[in-house]
Amino acid sequence: MPHINLLPWREELRKRRNKEFGVMSFVVAALMAGVVFVVDWHYQQRIDFQESRNAFLEQQIAALDKKIKEIQDLDREKERLLARMRIIQQLQSSRPEIVHVVDAIVKTLPDGVFYTQIQQKGSAINMKGIAQSNARVSSLMRQLEASEWFTDPNLLEIKAVSQPRSTPGEQGSDIKLSNFDLNVTQVEKAKKEAQEAEKSS
Repeated sequence: MPHINLLPWREELRKRRNKEFGVMSFVVAALMAGVVFVVDWHYQQRIDFQESRNAFLEQQIAALDKKIKEIQDLDREKERLLARMRIIQQLQSSRPEIVHVVDAIVKTLPDGVFYTQIQQKGSAINMKGIAQSNARVSSLMRQLEASEWFTDPNLLEIKAVSQPRSTPGEQGSDIKLSNFDLNVTQVEKAKKEAQEAEKSS
């Protein structure tokens, strides 16, 4: 005898399918939430790792900047020390030259010429004095030019002046003198010898 199901089977089938769909939807949603969580956790780990690397690099850069500043300070100190050493060496090398220069000033002074003031700035020497005539000043300049310690004598001014005779009771006109002002350049022997040695080598 055939079996006849009088229950509303379509309704039961629909309910069962709805229930299965709900379960599947929940499982898929749970899986998606898990995937999103894992992906988010993974990228967060990578971000944290990169941030830690950035922090480490910033620390190293700051340390390097500090070392660079220390090196720059040392370089500046080195330059200052080298400049002082050069000045000391120049002074030591020019110390014996001063004696020769003073000696040359005396030896190049012709008769009838007197210095009233001598000033030196670096290698430039300014000489002021009185001469009995213009010819004596010319003689002085020739002797300065011929000296191995001086070069380029340049007469800035020469002026005729009258001076009364100093001998009491002596009659006659006043003495005619020449006030002169000239520049001359000191020859730096140490530098000259070094240049000559360099040329010869």
